[in-house]
Amino acid sequence: MANKDFKIVFMGTPEFAVTILDGILKSGYHVVTVVTTPDKPAGRGQKVSESAVKQYALSKQLPILQPEKLKSDEFISTLNSLKADLFVVVAFRMLPEIVWNMPPKGTINLHASLLPDYRGAAPINWAIIKGEKETGVTTFFIEQEIDTGKILERTSIPIEENETAGELHDKLKHLGSKLVVQSIEKIYSGNYVAINQNSILGDTTPKLAPKIFKNDCLINWNQNADIVHNFIRGLSPYPAAWCQIENISKKELKTYKIIKAFKTTKKVTNTSNIEFDKTGLYIPCNDFYLEILEIQPEGKKKMNFKEFYAGYQNYIFKIIK
Repeated sequence: MANKDFKIVFMGTPEFAVTILDGILKSGYHVVTVVTTPDKPAGRGQKVSESAVKQYALSKQLPILQPEKLKSDEFISTLNSLKADLFVVVAFRMLPEIVWNMPPKGTINLHASLLPDYRGAAPINWAIIKGEKETGVTTFFIEQEIDTGKILERTSIPIEENETAGELHDKLKHLGSKLVVQSIEKIYSGNYVAINQNSILGDTTPKLAPKIFKNDCLINWNQNADIVHNFIRGLSPYPAAWCQIENISKKELKTYKIIKAFKTTKKVTNTSNIEFDKTGLYIPCNDFYLEILEIQPEGKKKMNFKEFYAGYQNYIFKIIK
């Protein structure tokens, strides 16, 4: 049972973290303050944008802190004054030791993978890109090295064959909300055993999930369809896999984002290139074709195949490998 005397500071930024915070509040725990990133200009008009966590916290009338510097005397002093028992961190910034070492019950983090595998900034993306059949969420105590602290709890789910990173993200945030609440309950009762990640690893090296940049998203069509398919769905809908396609009819080369594709059993020959007619848009990999279901031409909105065909049916395309 939640205890209102057990004080929690929640730290997070994106929509993923909102689901976790909502679960904590609905479980009756006392969130004394929410810490999130400062407001910043965004979009063409540079309108000031608030984080998803801030917007949610405002709707719940929760106190909010938005420090520019996490080591500032003012922020540290304010945190100390809250006398929180536990800090909970979900998709936030790297914390200095003076912060994560502050609460008497420690600071826990939710990570969207089965640690110790896929430590890093993009665990959901990389699990799919690497063709994993399952993933999950992990709660652990924050320590000096990123994502290496002692594990509280883990829970897993299967990754479906055509599941995208966006779809998996939505599943994991709900799974994570339940796991965080369970972890808080165990910490509150003192009934838990924290497991050293090295005891799980043994002599193996953990798989990593580094931050993904635009150049990392270029599709290599010279690989097998399985690999390319995993790559596309692992980057969908954001930041999105991309490639260059030549419109032979217009003699122009443009960038196209491939948002969604399915594997086919249609074999590729040495002379194969894009097949495009009213039945579908098919791009060859090293062995089989992929059927393109959603695509975004440079400078245009994302569109499904029917929309793409309506606008581009009179053109002949060539893939740039």
